[in-house]
Amino acid sequence: MKQVFLMTALICTTYILNAQFGYGFTVSNDIYSWYQNPESIGPNEELLDVHEGNGSLLLNLGMGPKIWIGAPKFSFSLEAQAKIGLFGLAVKDFKGLGNHSIPVIGRLNFGGLSGLDKEGKFGWSIGGGVQWNKTELFYTLNDYTLLGVDRNYFKTYVGQVAYGFGLSGFTIHAVLGVGYNPDTEARSFNFGLQYDFNLPKLKKISNPESEL
Repeated sequence: MKQVFLMTALICTTYILNAQFGYGFTVSNDIYSWYQNPESIGPNEELLDVHEGNGSLLLNLGMGPKIWIGAPKFSFSLEAQAKIGLFGLAVKDFKGLGNHSIPVIGRLNFGGLSGLDKEGKFGWSIGGGVQWNKTELFYTLNDYTLLGVDRNYFKTYVGQVAYGFGLSGFTIHAVLGVGYNPDTEARSFNFGLQYDFNLPKLKKISNPESEL
């Protein structure tokens, strides 16, 4: 067992020492986002009869930092975004406009989505993390406020899968993220396009002496 541990540690150390590192940012546009709040409890601890969902179509924009470590065929990345859906609402009982989420996601990236490959390739990734969500950001109706409906941030645990194309530090991919919190029954769903920019790799494109 000790020999296996030492061999594993040696392989991991060798991989890290030879790994490439990248940093940059990511931009996203969710085609559809949907969030379900935890149940609303009134001032007298009663369960309020309100619709907890909030959905938004097309205009859902996000941006944040991202880092990569790995090799052209495989990498690990860590990212955080701030997303906003300006026209998110509950169709069943309108309470206000807007939704917002902050996903912090770690991913295993393969092929073209490694973010570190100089050649154009298709690839995929899988990952997960934690996402903080908030709905009814503005124009909240007073009727619901008086009832005791309180739209605070709520947490979901998110799994993600993605597929797309990457070339020399730039990737474009479709991303599906599904979140759930067993403690509060809160849920989240995000589907859209994401664009990653690995700045050191992109700089090499503009360098005439670079071999890419």
